[in-house]
Amino acid sequence: MYKLENKVAIITGATSGMGKAIANSFVANGAQVILSGRDETRGNSLSAELGENTVFVAGDIRIPEYNEQLVKAAIHHFGKLDIVSMNAGILGIGSVTDLPDELWKNTMDTNLSSIFYLSKYAIPELRKNEGSSILINASIAAYKSFPNHPAYCASKAGALALMRQMAVEYGPEIRVNAICPGPVDTPLLWNSAKAFDNPKKAVENAANKTLLKRLGKPNEIANLALFLVSDDASWITGTAMTIDGGILNA
Repeated sequence: MYKLENKVAIITGATSGMGKAIANSFVANGAQVILSGRDETRGNSLSAELGENTVFVAGDIRIPEYNEQLVKAAIHHFGKLDIVSMNAGILGIGSVTDLPDELWKNTMDTNLSSIFYLSKYAIPELRKNEGSSILINASIAAYKSFPNHPAYCASKAGALALMRQMAVEYGPEIRVNAICPGPVDTPLLWNSAKAFDNPKKAVENAANKTLLKRLGKPNEIANLALFLVSDDASWITGTAMTIDGGILNA
């Protein structure tokens, strides 16, 4: 039996990196999925690749009404909502003194406010179904600071605080958890490395600082995400799980 058979999910940030790997995993395990992203070409291509159990809805997660639209799409196309997996994120690179106010706001809206918006509209539907869950893709940046990433670090720490609050508020009906990836080989990691003088060297250093001496792979993050939203994790809520190759212990 597939782990997510008869489950309906919304996945944000679904068109690249970890979000795309999670989308592939959820569909392969029987879920019907609303795919969210800004790039309509990539989104439609992914939906065509994954098949009839997916619908792509293009839009900007910083806008509350778009998040409401995602929930309505799940109900319209698949009749219910069981899982919300939030993966969209941007970096907002620049020191506190250099970072433009608009980029700070954009980063917080994308990485944190969007979680609030989507949860606000999803929770009434999630509460209707036993075993529902919310999963937030945070980061080790919630614990460990990096140069020129003030907005990113602050938004990810805020995401964990919001996760814990929602777990308290909506248990036992809904499980709410987060994952905190370390350096994973995605476009976001390579963009993050641009904050350093030698981006390629920065990525190599990040890999070497892990106890496993390599970057993570998107499918490895997807494996943890699948576990946390499945019934295998039925007694886990209010938890942030680090998946970082041991870099926080290095």
